Amino acid sequence: MINNKQHNINKNGHRIFFILILCLFGFCLVQAMQAPRKKHKKRPVGERVYLLHADELRYDMFGRNPDAQIVKGKVSFMHQGGHLTCDSAYFYQGTNSVKAFGHVHYRQGDTLSLTCERAEYDGMMQMMHARRNVVLHHRRQTLKTDSLDFDRLYNMANFFDGGTLIDGKDRLVSDWGEYHTETREAKFVFNVKLRSGKDVVTTDTLYYDVPTSTAHMVGPSKIVSGSSVVHTADGYYDTKTDKAKLFGRSTLVDKDKSITGDSLYYVKNGESTGYGNVVYVDKKNKNTLTCNYLRYNEKTGMGFATKRPVAIDYSQKDTLWMHSDTMRIYTFNINTDSVYRKVHAYPHVRAFRNDMQAICDSLVFNSKDSCMTMYKDPVIWNANRQMLGEEIRAYMADSTIRFAHVIGQALSIEQMPDSVHYNQITSSEMKSYFEKGEMKMTEAIGNVQTVYYMTNDKDSSLVGLNYLETDTMRMYLGAARKLDKIWTNKFTSTMYPITQVPPAKYKLPNFAWFEDLRPMDKNDIFVWRGKSSGTELKSFKRHEAPLQSLKKEPLKEDEEKAEAETASGKTDKEASKSASKTAPKKAVRAASRKTSKVAPKVTKKNKRK
Repeated sequence: MINNKQHNINKNGHRIFFILILCLFGFCLVQAMQAPRKKHKKRPVGERVYLLHADELRYDMFGRNPDAQIVKGKVSFMHQGGHLTCDSAYFYQGTNSVKAFGHVHYRQGDTLSLTCERAEYDGMMQMMHARRNVVLHHRRQTLKTDSLDFDRLYNMANFFDGGTLIDGKDRLVSDWGEYHTETREAKFVFNVKLRSGKDVVTTDTLYYDVPTSTAHMVGPSKIVSGSSVVHTADGYYDTKTDKAKLFGRSTLVDKDKSITGDSLYYVKNGESTGYGNVVYVDKKNKNTLTCNYLRYNEKTGMGFATKRPVAIDYSQKDTLWMHSDTMRIYTFNINTDSVYRKVHAYPHVRAFRNDMQAICDSLVFNSKDSCMTMYKDPVIWNANRQMLGEEIRAYMADSTIRFAHVIGQALSIEQMPDSVHYNQITSSEMKSYFEKGEMKMTEAIGNVQTVYYMTNDKDSSLVGLNYLETDTMRMYLGAARKLDKIWTNKFTSTMYPITQVPPAKYKLPNFAWFEDLRPMDKNDIFVWRGKSSGTELKSFKRHEAPLQSLKKEPLKEDEEKAEAETASGKTDKEASKSASKTAPKKAVRAASRKTSKVAPKVTKKNKRK
């Protein structure tokens, strides 16, 4: 009996323990099920969506929307300062949301409004999904699309089915985009096109800042402005000022001209500035300019280049490479039939072409007469020939030299095949005429002295030296630049056998061979090697003295002097007249008199050769 009682007690104990476990499990399950409900606790009254007005309100407990209040006729809602009106709507008070249909109009403050055909508004998330003929007005901007999501919490409008943003004269179109109503910044992606007046920007990604009307292009982009086309992968374009800042190796193309650089700054008035590995190409004239800084105005035709500028001319079979510290271009009579340009290069000018090399301190090229003038110790090399003087003028025809004029202390030297002896001619002035780039005739004028070696026709060995002095001499060259004939007026000359030439007669008194200064290739033009002290030519004043160097800008002293003369009322004619009165006549005659050197005595006299 006792055993049966104990057995019943144990059995009841197990049941109680099992029931306690079930109760504990049920309690935990209830707590787990109730935990998520804390997120959907009842919102404060201020966050509810309020139905302000409707002509008709009803419930459809057995329809498709049993939880919705069906409202029709001049429906109006309000939520946290935003007003929504429509023709009809489903109002879900439990979820604090609205589905609006027909003439949907949303207004937020005085700066933002939205219209569409239908919309869904989630009051808890403060998100509106607008569809069909969506138009968002914000201040002076208008965004049009067919599908738009507007996040009131982050003030962000997103469209993803094609959209258009209109900002004054600017019109932006893309497949996808977003617009921030607080910062007024927009992002457009895929097939982006910006129209600003007559300018068109096409890109794949564009950031647009509404207050500044600035567009930031990312990825392969193109700007078309009249005849100018810009290609860039990273650029900023101000639609108000028509200014562009381009980075990432951008290119500006205008008809036959183009500018490429690591950074470009472009203004619609024609002003362009390039930084870093700048390349300017003129396809029409077949020339190129490279540098690390370039400023050029296509409207005025004025340009400035520095930081290792190199001018490249490839209009001929051989390409010409020229370098100086600074280059400037000036255009005159632009947009007329009489347009011409001047290019100034200074200082340390070095040029290389396979058939010609040159150095000088400064250079000016005038397209009006196709004249290139070299100043201050210019030297030109051609094969085994060297020419120098105080000033050298080269007249071109289709980038090929047709006439060269050496003014002052002219010296022409030809190195013989043995590299020891030299044919030489010096004079006060020298003129050379060319045909198809080949020298045909040279005329030496004033105080002419020559040293000429005669050779054996069979083996080209030297047989004698002819020293000649005259006032004027003309040399005519035949095939292979060989001397054909010589014409001269009265002259004196001496002929020496090659074994009896006095040591002093091998070279003229002003002989100078500057092979060490000669550019060896296109890469050697960057290393300046000037004449050593004592070998420079002395500058003599002539009646019409050319520029010996180019000044970048007028000196302040000159400007002050000009202002003082203007203030005193003295004209140029009066100043020149007073100067002519005070200058001694002897000084005037001395300035216009040419310098001459005394010719050495000779042993043989002739009248004509």
